[in-house]
Amino acid sequence: MTDKHTTSPKKVQDIKVSILDLAPIIVGGTAADSFRNSLDLAQHAEQWGYHRYWLAEHHNMPGIASSATSVVIGYIAAGTHTIRVGSGGIMLPNHAPLMIAEQFGTLESLYPGRIDLGLGRAPGSDQPAMRALRRGLSSDGSDFPELLSELRGYLSGASEARPVGVRAVPGEGLTIPIWLLGSSGFSAQLAGHLGLPFAFASHFAPDYLLPALDLYRRNFQPSEALDEPYAMIGLNVIVADTDEEALKLSTSQQQQFLNLIRGRTGPLNPPVESMDALWNAQEEAHIRKQLSYTVTGSKETVLKKLQYFLDETGADELIVTAQVYDHEARLRSYQYLAEVVKDGASN
Repeated sequence: MTDKHTTSPKKVQDIKVSILDLAPIIVGGTAADSFRNSLDLAQHAEQWGYHRYWLAEHHNMPGIASSATSVVIGYIAAGTHTIRVGSGGIMLPNHAPLMIAEQFGTLESLYPGRIDLGLGRAPGSDQPAMRALRRGLSSDGSDFPELLSELRGYLSGASEARPVGVRAVPGEGLTIPIWLLGSSGFSAQLAGHLGLPFAFASHFAPDYLLPALDLYRRNFQPSEALDEPYAMIGLNVIVADTDEEALKLSTSQQQQFLNLIRGRTGPLNPPVESMDALWNAQEEAHIRKQLSYTVTGSKETVLKKLQYFLDETGADELIVTAQVYDHEARLRSYQYLAEVVKDGASN
């Protein structure tokens, strides 16, 4: 970690906090329900002072509704006024860069100054979905730098970075902040070299977080986008009136991860009193490690845990997700978190 972050610790109340909405489809619910709930959450998040609201590209997952990510971004942006809306992220190797430039150029034209383009290089899907997306199974994301260069060429209009005679309309000449997302050192190093903001997926892949942040900061080169590194980390955060209630709410997410490691996916399940009857000791250890960047509890508990992760990482921004089955409980969790960030745990 750099001297900047060890000598100038930040307080939770001093940084921006944003939302990553995985647009959960719950047991007994539909994608239409999920979209209505997402818009409702975004509208509340705007009132509560959250900085940005991102949606993620996932395919072939019955529990996540945001597969057509740019379409959902447009829906959320149309129903809000000031909050930034974007992708966390678009999996660029799934797409032709020209199409992403045009889609986000359209979004930026419709909602100027509010659109973020977060980019990842993973498929966001399983192997059958990769084939259906016409993405070769041999694709390992190694062509991501070239795809990124082409995309940036369409947006900037730089002729050397795009095919001759091809322009993104709309898109060319628009200022759309590009973020690189990752869970390893690849995107961290690339983001540093290019002088772009970087977001790490520590909410589900925490193991390489600290080395990746160090790699990003050590390799950072100032650019037109940034004068100095800007790193955002993902956290699972669930806040309730008591620690016990928050822990119970979190069992919906634990069930989701349990199904994933067992090779099956489905809608988000309601919470249970205990996971003991659902997982074995090995599965529990694996999931707890995978979800180690998770903060659950009352406002007092959450404030302490957030400050711990902030001290550990020196993050410039937090982006939080809450896979909560009941929509009202999810709203309450984000409201409580906003109060923690604004005023500490005293509210």
